[in-house]
Order: sequence, then structure tokens, then C-alpha cells
Amino acid sequence: MMQEYRSNSYLFGGNAPYVEEMYEQYLDNPGSVPDNWRAYFDALQNVPAVDGSESRDVPHAPVIESFAQRAKANAFGNKASSTDLAIARKQVHVQSLIAAYRFLGSRWADLDPLKRQERPKIPELEPAFYDLSESDMDISFSATNTYFTTAENMTLREIVQALRDTYCGSIGAEYMHITEPTEKRWWQQKLEAIRSKPTFTAEQKIHILDRLTAAEGLERYLHTKYVGQKRFSLEGGESFIASMDELVQRGGAKGVQEIVIGMAHRGRLNVLVNTLGKAPAELFSEFEHTAPENLPSGDVKYHQGFSSDMSTPGGPVHLSLAFNPSHLEIVNPVVEGSVKARLDRRSDKEGDSVLPILVHGDAAFAGQGVVMETLALAQTRYYYTGGTVHLVINNQIGFTTSDPRDTRSTLYCTDVVKMIEAPVLHVNGDDPEAVVLCTQLALDYRQEFNKDVVVDIVCFRKLGHNEQDTPALTQPLMYKKIGQHPGTRKLYADKLVAQKVLPAEGPDDMVKAFRAAMDAGKHTNDPVLTNYKSKYAVDWSPFLGKKWTDAADTALPLAEVKRLAERCTTLPANFKAHPLVEKVIADRAAMGRGEINVDWGMGEHLAYASLVASGYAVRLSGEDCGRGTFTHRHAVLHDQKREKWDEGTYTPLQHIAENQAPFVVIDSLLSEEAVLGFEYGYASADPNTLVIWEAQFGDFANGAQVVIDQFIASGEVKWGRANGLTLMLPHGYEGQGPEHSSARLERFMQLAADNNMQVVQPTSASQIFHLLRRQMVRMFRKPLIIMTPKSLLRNKDASSPLAEFTKGEFRTVIGESHPDVVADKVKRIIACSGKVAYDLIKRRDEKKSFDTVVVRVEQLYPFPHKAFAAELKKYPNATEIVWCQDEPQNQGAWFFVQHYVHENMTEGQKLGYAGRPASASPAVGYAHLHQEQQKALLDQAFGKLKGFVLTK
Repeated sequence: MMQEYRSNSYLFGGNAPYVEEMYEQYLDNPGSVPDNWRAYFDALQNVPAVDGSESRDVPHAPVIESFAQRAKANAFGNKASSTDLAIARKQVHVQSLIAAYRFLGSRWADLDPLKRQERPKIPELEPAFYDLSESDMDISFSATNTYFTTAENMTLREIVQALRDTYCGSIGAEYMHITEPTEKRWWQQKLEAIRSKPTFTAEQKIHILDRLTAAEGLERYLHTKYVGQKRFSLEGGESFIASMDELVQRGGAKGVQEIVIGMAHRGRLNVLVNTLGKAPAELFSEFEHTAPENLPSGDVKYHQGFSSDMSTPGGPVHLSLAFNPSHLEIVNPVVEGSVKARLDRRSDKEGDSVLPILVHGDAAFAGQGVVMETLALAQTRYYYTGGTVHLVINNQIGFTTSDPRDTRSTLYCTDVVKMIEAPVLHVNGDDPEAVVLCTQLALDYRQEFNKDVVVDIVCFRKLGHNEQDTPALTQPLMYKKIGQHPGTRKLYADKLVAQKVLPAEGPDDMVKAFRAAMDAGKHTNDPVLTNYKSKYAVDWSPFLGKKWTDAADTALPLAEVKRLAERCTTLPANFKAHPLVEKVIADRAAMGRGEINVDWGMGEHLAYASLVASGYAVRLSGEDCGRGTFTHRHAVLHDQKREKWDEGTYTPLQHIAENQAPFVVIDSLLSEEAVLGFEYGYASADPNTLVIWEAQFGDFANGAQVVIDQFIASGEVKWGRANGLTLMLPHGYEGQGPEHSSARLERFMQLAADNNMQVVQPTSASQIFHLLRRQMVRMFRKPLIIMTPKSLLRNKDASSPLAEFTKGEFRTVIGESHPDVVADKVKRIIACSGKVAYDLIKRRDEKKSFDTVVVRVEQLYPFPHKAFAAELKKYPNATEIVWCQDEPQNQGAWFFVQHYVHENMTEGQKLGYAGRPASASPAVGYAHLHQEQQKALLDQAFGKLKGFVLTK
């Protein structure tokens, strides 16, 4: 074996020149060398320097000399090598063994409560792999590169035992994939100094048992009282509740003031009662279907959120459990967004005061893409939340009947977090003290380094995926072992009795006390505060219970419009913009003076400027938001003579007024689902910020459909959660093909009900100005879906005179204004929405068909019945109404507005359709075919009614 090791080892003496070169690279940049070398050199940094200096470079010479000596001995066959050299060689082998345990020790850790797997064969963890034999076991070696002892030396036997205690017990630690040496040394010190063994007082141990008793007691109580009802039991993973309790209490002691929790089903009811302090009586009423029906839709109890305030050693901590649907991990970015809003409210840039906790199932964590997307946000500038503590309730079975071999392609379900170098602590759920220790270390790491960290609680699921499932149908071997398992609480209770921490009857007394509390419907978590209110709490009451209204005072005085325009177009004296941008800024300055009409980009700027000047913050994110996908926005300007990539930008909207609210525009990473979820979460926690997500193209919202369906469209009717998130979705048929034409307007129309959101398609600069202002000025919050234009961004017909910003409001319907149109002579009304209105008006004017008028419906939902009916009444002799749209007949707004239009028609009027035929694709991909279709739909709009015609 020694010959095999020598032939493969990177420490073989003949490799000394290569090693020396690698070490030089390491000293310049640790990240430039392979992981195994980096681990080895990291450990060598702890070797004492000859002169006592702690300079990182001091060990350099001894290392080179050591390798040189070994190279010399090997190269020339020096048979007279001293004993000291042999020991030195073995010291290097010992060092390799230590590194191997730090890298691979988790593979031998005792993690499975069911003990179903044999320990794998890993030669690198055996001393013999390094030519270390039993005769070496009592030889002393340097231990200065470890934290096992304060002494300089340990015998090899002691070192091996310490390694196995630390890395192969109830905790399997993975941290050597971290690039930063400081963080790796932190983990080595924390784990090796205590050999991964906690030391809790008797009082602390009793408290852990109390949490296990509460966790198990609630599940058994519900299982007895509400037989067969779904609750997604935590039985088998009760240590999770002890972990949650430790996060709250230790978090409070370390300065955390708010905690936002996201989790799916498993254990959720247990968290509600035993962590957040929800009254059991309230939970029981939900099981008995006697909860008050105060929501239009409502949701099942294991989707419900909750908030409370808990007493901790560091003061009150506000807890929030996020509402979430069954799309498991989709709550992750929502939680992060909510945390970010809370941090911004506190002006906390480090993230120390608000803690996100995400609870995952093993299969979902490994299998759902939104996990990766959310992790990718973690250390970016505008999505940073100071690090997240991830807890995995690892049932080892996945969802219903899946085998771990089929749930992932990685060794561990947590391997995805290595993409951001997050450390992982795998821990046996049957060792609750180890679970609590891992929780402590995870929280301490998060607070120290403000990065993500994972605690993977390896446990089991006593019952099925839900309480109506029979898992033994497909997992007989696993559930045979589960049936024989006494339960984590029982194992730990017996341990405490054996340690004389409790008398023999103590555990049973705790069970009886908990049962009595359940029967009385009392709180099971004593530190719940009932009358505390933080100064950072947001009062949503002014925005709730309001009736729908389209009206809002959004006009501004002319002097204010001009002042805002001047601030939007003023650049620093030494700032050199790109020549194209210089022209944009010059044109905008002219718009502000009223010399030319205001275009779309300037209309947006005036809206944002007016809001931040009035105290409303603006947060605009998307993949090209600073410049704008269609280079129309130019909110962030780049100095053309800048010399550093991270300097030389200027955002005029951040310089509108001395005490203005923040304006943030974000060029997000290439993510739709996680970023949109994040922005929804942000808006759910801050009603006073205009939060906007802009898709690069409207079609790209497809990648975030779960967020749209489960949160944006239905969050209020299911959970009573108001939200003012705005979506800007570029939409328009300009011949750019199937993927760059449609924002799938029809999907939003299909989701629209119960006044749950606004779906609009504005067609002028003044309209977008009034619309964005209305979203904040009105005292209620509803999601706003804007089908924003593409070609209209530069269409002069879509620009607006300055006067339209100083009077009026957002117009839900825009009627005709052509001087040649005589109302009594109008025979046909063409109703439409979006860009096609300008095409229709142009065709009408070319044909001089002034017996036809074009009416723009700018707000499609809630449909503006009064404004639309008033427009129709202007033309008493009109006998035909045509709905015209760019989209194919089975898409767009047609199927959803026809009954609205029909409702407002007068007797005898006919309703027809003009547009593209039904299509499986949103648009054609050939430019000539697009032009043919466009001509055909315009001909149809002015021609004889054909096909489906509805008569009033």
C-alpha cells in the first residue's frame, strides 16, 4: 500500500520543484491552486515560525527545505537517511490523514437514526493508506495545525481518535469546499476544540427534552383527536423543534430582532404552535372547520402563515412564518425579499438584525430549481440579506414513495449549496444535543460571516407523506425499521434519566403536563409576548378594507414638473456620458421645458422623481432595468472616461431632493422565478415602496408563472395578504417572433377575479406617469400588471404634451379626438387595447373612414364599465362594435372582454372580432407573414363583420 501511496501522492519527494511552485502560487492567491493543495497549505499556515512571527509567509522556507530534503533522499537513494527524516515524512502523512478527515469524514459519520446503510469503504480515512501502521500509533506528532489540544504534540492514536470523534460522530461537517481560509479555520477551531461534542447543563438538557416532548406531544394529540386528517406530521423529526427554539433564543441573544421563516408542509403545524406560540385552541378550531370564514377563498391550515413576538435573552424578537402554497420551495425568494425590506427599513446593511430561516425537505432541496436561483441571489448587492440559515428535515425518502437513488444525482441532498460555498452540518436527528449544537454553530457562523449555512437533520418520517398515505406499500424495509424505533423523545428521555438529570418519572410527568396544556388549549411556548409592538412594525390598516376606485389625484403643478425634469437631466460637471445618452438627456431637458412632447422614458422618470420627492421609495428590478431592454430608460448613466468597472455611474433619480426617499434600480441576475418571488416578498413587507419587476421581454414571465399564480393573483383571497407589486411586461406585435411578442395577456385575464389585481395596457407617456403615481397615491395595494410597449417607446404619437402631466389622471378608457369625426354619423366603434390602436387610427385616417371611431381600453381589469359605457353613448347611431387585437383569437383579451363589451351594448348592436386567427404559437416567426397578418387584421377591422358575431 505504501508503494501505491508513493506513486500517487502529491507529496512524493520527487515532486518537490512542482510543490514549491504550487506553494508560491498559494501564497499569492489561495484560490489559484487545486482544492487538495489548498487544504494542505491551509493547514501548514499553523506551523509555528522559527522567529515567532505570525506572518503568513514565515513557514515558506521550512516547507521548501522539507520537500527538498525528501526529494534529495529519494532521488539519490540515500540509504543513510536519519530517523528524523523518516519521522518528518510520516508527519507529512499524518497531515494528509488530517486533511482527509476534514474533507471526507462526513462519509463515516453516524447520521442515520435507522442505521440502514453500511459504512462505505474510504481508504483515505485509514492510516494504512498513508503507510501509518499500528507501530506508529504511539509516536508523537505535531498537532499545532489542529485544535484538538493546546499541547504541541499528540500521539497518532490520539490524533486518529480525535479526528473520528470530531468528524465521524453524530455530526458530519462539510466546510473544506470554502475558499476563504479564515472561514475554514473558524470551523476547524469550533469543531475540533470540542470534538463536535456539546456540553450542556442539566437545565439546558431538560429544556431540549421539553421541546421534544412538545413536538411529539402535539403530533400524537392531533393524531388521536383528528384521525386521518392531513397535517404532514413531524414525527421522526422532532429534533427540528429543538433547533428552531435554539435559533430564536440564541438569535435574540446575538442581536437578531426579527426572524422570517419559510417552510413547506412537514412540521408546519408544529412550528406554529411550539415555536411561534399559536394557541392550540385556534389550531383545533381549524381542524374542526369552525374557524371564521373571513376570506373569499381561504387556504388549508398547513399553508397558513402566522406572526408573534417572543421573549429572548437579548430582548423581544418578532417571528413571521410566511404563507406559502404547495409549490414547496417557491416560498424561499419570497422570504428573502421580505427580509430585505425589513433590513432596509432598519437601515441595516450587514443583515445582523433580521434573520431568514428556510426549512426544506430533502427531495425538494435537491430537486427544485428555485433553490438554486435563490442561492444565486445570496451575495449579490441588491438581494443580499446577511446570510440564511437553512434547516433540512431530511426524511431520507423524498415525497411519497421515492427512493433516494431517484431523488438526486448528488451524494447529499444539500450539495447544491456548494455553488455558493455554504458550509453544511449533517446531523443525526436522534441526537438532539448534536442538533442543537449544529444550530448554535450555524447561527454563529451566519452572524460572524453573514453567509448562508445549512443544518441537515437526518431523521425519518414515521407516517406517510400525509396521514392518509401507507408508505409501507412501497418502502417495506424502511418502515419495518421505523416501526421498531422508540422515538427520539424516548431515547433522549432515557438518556437523561440514566445521567440522573431527571428522576425516572420525570419524562412521563412532562408528557402529562403537555397533554393537559393541549386539553386546555393553552400556549405551549411560555415566552410569547402578547402586547409588544416594535417601532419597525408596518401598519397595513390604512390600505385594507377599501373599495375599488380608479380615481386618484396624480397630476402635479407645472412648476413641480419642470423642477423634477431639471433634476432628472442634470449631470455632474465632470461626467462624460455617451454621445447617444447626451442626446437623450438633452431631449429630456427640452421636454421638461415644454419645447417638445414628453416620451415614454421621460414619463417614467417624472413619475419616479415625483414619488421619491414625496417620500415613496422606488425599487425597480429586472435583467436590463438600468438602461432598459429597449434602451429607452437610461436611469443609470455610465461615465465614458471611468477607469474602474465599479465606479463612474450616476443615477439622476437618486438626486431629486435633499431628503428624498431611496430610488434603486437593479440589473438583476438572469432569473425570473426567484427574482420575481423576491420582489413579491419585498412588496409584502413594505406598502410604501413602489416595487417593480420588469421582464426583459413579457414572455419571460413564463419562467415565474408559479409566483404569478400562487402569490400575485391569489395571495389576497387565500391569505388576506395585500401586495402592491407592479409587473412591467413588454408586449407588442412587431414581428419579433413567438418568444418576443406576447406577455400572455390572456393568462392574467384568466386569473383576474375578486378585484385581485389590475391589468392595464397604457399607450402614452402621460398614461404611464399617472398610472405609476396612482399605484402609490391611492390608499390601497393591489398587484399591477402593465403590458408595456416596445415600438411605442419611441413613437411620437405616444408622446404627451407637458400639460397632460399637470391635469387629469390615468384614463381607463381613451376615446376619439379627431376633428373630422361627427358623433351622430359614426356607424362602427372599434374597441381595442395597446399598440394596435395607433395602427387602426392611421388606417382610418388614410381611408378617411370617419364613420368609424377607435376606443382604447387602457385598463382591462377591473373592466371600466362606467367609462366604457359613457364612450359608447357618445355614438347613438353606431350599430357595430368590433373588438380588434394583435394577438391570435384564442389569446389576448378577446375571450375575456367580450362579455364586458356585450354588457354595455345597446339593443340591436352587433359585436364582432378582428384579429389573427387562433394559433398554438403566440406569434409567427417570419417577418413577411407577420406583415400579411397585420394587414389582414386591419382590413378585417374595417370590413364586413364575419365569423362569430354576437347581437345584443
